[in-house]
Amino acid sequence: MKAMVLAAGLGTRLRPLTDNLPKALVEVNGRTLLEIALTRLQSFGVSEVIVNVHHHAEKIVEYLKSMNNFDLKIAISREDDLLLDTGGGLKKAAWFFLEGNPPDDPFILHNVDVLSNIDLRRMAEAHKEKCALATLAVQERKSSRQLLFDENSFLVGRRKGNDIADDIIRPVKTPQALAFSGIHIISPRLLPLITESGVFSIIDTYLRLAASGEKISAFRADEYYWRDLGRPEDLAQASNDLSQLRDVLPPVR
Repeated sequence: MKAMVLAAGLGTRLRPLTDNLPKALVEVNGRTLLEIALTRLQSFGVSEVIVNVHHHAEKIVEYLKSMNNFDLKIAISREDDLLLDTGGGLKKAAWFFLEGNPPDDPFILHNVDVLSNIDLRRMAEAHKEKCALATLAVQERKSSRQLLFDENSFLVGRRKGNDIADDIIRPVKTPQALAFSGIHIISPRLLPLITESGVFSIIDTYLRLAASGEKISAFRADEYYWRDLGRPEDLAQASNDLSQLRDVLPPVR
């Protein structure tokens, strides 16, 4: 199985930690966010990963070399001139998932700055059962980034908040607002359907394709631990959480 780790972000909310360090190399309990993401993916059978880089890109490249790529086959997608956001980043890396990959074999897209014990194998099974184009890990929690789903857990819109009208692509009586967790299972069939260009969010692509009838499915992850590590206080809370949770971090290699 293949995966992409989104590690190109500037990490502005983590300053001053990220003034001279990429977000991916910030540590929690002595382990970098990149190590945590990669070893966790590896524990679910991922053997090939592409990592996008931008902010302090060479430090990530040298770090991976020093760690022997964690015994994974790792490719680097450089976004040297422009940070492409999730959609643009995935589109640039599409070749990685189209070369030598069975067309029905899904891959994982994973933010480097999320920490969770979400069962990715179970999520992939749910993706296949629903014949979805993409499956998004979601939870019922407060968030400024909420997506709207119908009674069958398929994407129907996006909640913008701040008294801005919801972005609805398919009206339903009672859409459920759920917070996205930065983890996707994606069928390679999605990649040729990405017509957006430049800098764009993959959520924009999902909404467009869902409007045309494609299945963008929710995987309810309410029972699992999840934390965004975008701020220093989040790192501190995660460190405290990990002293009580044993199944979030894979074993140290």
